[in-house]
Amino acid sequence: MRYISTRGQAPVLSFEEAMLTGLARDGGLYLPEAVPQMTAADIAALAGQPYEDVAFRVMRPFIGDAFAEAEFADIIARAYATFTHAARAPLVQLGPNHFLCELFHGPTLAFKDFAMQLIGQLFQAALARRGEAITIVTATSGDTGAAAVEAFAGLDNVELFVLLPKGRVSEVQRRQMTTPTAQNVHALVVDGHFDDCQALLKDMFNDFAFRDGVRLAGVNSINFARVLAQVVYYFSSATSLGAPHRAVDFTVPTGNFGDIFAGYIAKRMGLPVGRLIVATNQNDILDRTLRTGQHVRHGVTPSISPSMDIQVSSNFERALYYAYGEDPAAVAHEMAALKEGGGFTVSQGALESLRETYASGRASEAETSATIAAERSASGEILCPHTAVGVKVAGEHPGADPMVTLATAHPAKFPDAVEAATGLRPPLPIRMGDLYERPERMTEVPNNLATVQGLIRERIQH
Repeated sequence: MRYISTRGQAPVLSFEEAMLTGLARDGGLYLPEAVPQMTAADIAALAGQPYEDVAFRVMRPFIGDAFAEAEFADIIARAYATFTHAARAPLVQLGPNHFLCELFHGPTLAFKDFAMQLIGQLFQAALARRGEAITIVTATSGDTGAAAVEAFAGLDNVELFVLLPKGRVSEVQRRQMTTPTAQNVHALVVDGHFDDCQALLKDMFNDFAFRDGVRLAGVNSINFARVLAQVVYYFSSATSLGAPHRAVDFTVPTGNFGDIFAGYIAKRMGLPVGRLIVATNQNDILDRTLRTGQHVRHGVTPSISPSMDIQVSSNFERALYYAYGEDPAAVAHEMAALKEGGGFTVSQGALESLRETYASGRASEAETSATIAAERSASGEILCPHTAVGVKVAGEHPGADPMVTLATAHPAKFPDAVEAATGLRPPLPIRMGDLYERPERMTEVPNNLATVQGLIRERIQH
């Protein structure tokens, strides 16, 4: 299995090399040269199987000879051993044809745990075999950083730096990143928003002297191994609802486009995904793009669903790659226009291709709060604000096929928003009950590349 860059000017890598590299050296994102296929019989055989078995069968064709079968199965088992629900990603019915896929039963109460717990185990195995140490820098809008800390804290061969935007994550999210005591974890609070953090990260990768000097690696959703782990719950959900004998629709609250792009990979593999519906909050660049063809950055407005407060959706580049007929030159042209001019117009053919795959909708702050309140009354479910965005948009796209909305986080991660909508303050799980009492450890930094790079060099211990 070989991995190529969306911009066509980077070395072709194996799965392990692409995983450890993260961002391609031409600034593009890695994708498999060909997406493995599963037959209807292969998919039907997944129904009713443990999540770990589904994960092995779905992901195994992508990893080539990077890990032996027994080793890979053991890595998967360790990755999901700390999840608190036996089904890992259980379905809960909201209405006659509408289901939630609960993705918040991992150690940090968010869907990012599915990918990060796996990638942590993959990194550990690969680095131990190579006898190497790396520096991981990740940018977060809230949940990625916490999941990375949980996955990499205490590892001898990894130094982890998390860039989080000052004042733009919930208190629970922040404390999950600033209270761990492991000395290899560094929370850097950036004076800016998520797109600023993400830009710093990409600039570090594009500074090859720095990148090579600190052995930089990335675990944001720019890393295809992250996307691959998320493909699995599309299969587990769909087969529970009758796939491959019926199609299943998915609505995905998304800011960086990684979670919904995983659904596209599942569809390319052969899973009968009907519609992939992009749900955005008021920072609605993805919805605007699909409606108008204009992919233009506006300012980021803080919201009660902060993990979606994004205007530069990294994984949208992967969607564009396929929409432009796998033409890396066209992708590189559009990405340069986005960076230099703040936007671009999607070509008519590419826009038609995107619209064949994705639908979209948005939810305002008031609509998000109203959905939390309404769902509490209708089904008794308490939704986090991100999930509420998805539920609201899903309701605007009725159809004959079952609809699955991805429930991306536990409501206790956003207690203020939930309490304002319902009058109920969702408690943290008992294992996290003392989170508000734990001392915090963080460093505030300006939105300045040289300053952040200098701090990282000073802190590296390996």
